[in-house]
Amino acid sequence: MGASYGSLLGIKLALAGHTVKLVCLPAEAELINKEGAIVRLPVKGRDGLVEINSKKLPGQLSAGGTTAFKPADFDLIVLAMQEPQYGSPGVRELLDAVAKSKVPCMSIMNMPPLPYLARIPGIDAKACRGCYTNPAVWDSFDPKVMTLCSPDPQAFRPPEEKVNVLQVRLPTNFKSARFDAAAHTAILRQLESDIEAVRFDAGDGKIELPVKLKVHDSLFVPLAKWSMLLAGNYRCVQKDRMIPIKEAVHSDIEASRSVYNWVAKLCLSLGADEKDMVPFEKYANAALSLASPSSAARALANGAPYIERVDRLVQTIAAQKGMQSATVNRTVKLVDSWLEANRSRKRPGEAASAR
Repeated sequence: MGASYGSLLGIKLALAGHTVKLVCLPAEAELINKEGAIVRLPVKGRDGLVEINSKKLPGQLSAGGTTAFKPADFDLIVLAMQEPQYGSPGVRELLDAVAKSKVPCMSIMNMPPLPYLARIPGIDAKACRGCYTNPAVWDSFDPKVMTLCSPDPQAFRPPEEKVNVLQVRLPTNFKSARFDAAAHTAILRQLESDIEAVRFDAGDGKIELPVKLKVHDSLFVPLAKWSMLLAGNYRCVQKDRMIPIKEAVHSDIEASRSVYNWVAKLCLSLGADEKDMVPFEKYANAALSLASPSSAARALANGAPYIERVDRLVQTIAAQKGMQSATVNRTVKLVDSWLEANRSRKRPGEAASAR
């Protein structure tokens, strides 16, 4: 579900010979079915970008709207939309059908679905409902069939291209936690193996492509993204403007390190292991290549009335553990102010300038 970011994993699965169906808007579906889904990504040691078109792959990739497919017909369902979208007309009904089908679901949202939080003993998931745009859409799910995959690869749709084109900026791996059931986890491990084995014919020989699927036994590995989001993505949000992730992280590296490690400490308090986390230095180095504001910041700047609130979720879970961070509190307030302004159709600072 979701043909933008979802097309990246979809392309990798079709490249490995699997059949993939993308759920998206009608115009997107028509273009993908006609011209294919196109992903461009950097490959170490090569100049420029390598382009992959789903029309030229061993597997089959096609797209349709929210009523085009029956969840029970599939082995695995991937949730790749932004969290606020799941309450939209059509999407909500499909999500409910997904839940009732009991087909295993892997979320690659930044915002962990509530059923996934329910799998972590150290979290009171019910107390986190206020962090979600429409928490009721998750009520039909059995937590045992929900897992979380960290959306670490950074990708975007180039504004000058058609909507079937996705460009990868940071070609890191998808990192998924196991399912509750071994049989469901075995599906992920098979996909992991199949993607790993692929060699792509780039025209001058077969090459190994980045962006793999890595499956982990720990439930906490995907939560390593929380530190990155709170140190970088959400700190792109300033009082009256948005700044690139690179600037958010590197303009005050010690402040970034502090909030990053604070979030990691929260994850450790929930039961994570040190090896589940990503060292700050590795993230800070990766952030040097992120020269645009985060998707959350861009959405706010474009007037979005709702975005994924991982900032508020982390703040809420931390409070359950008796932890708080002044930096996180400030970030939450800034995001709140932009959302309030967007919902009232005003930009932050408009009222002040009027006075």
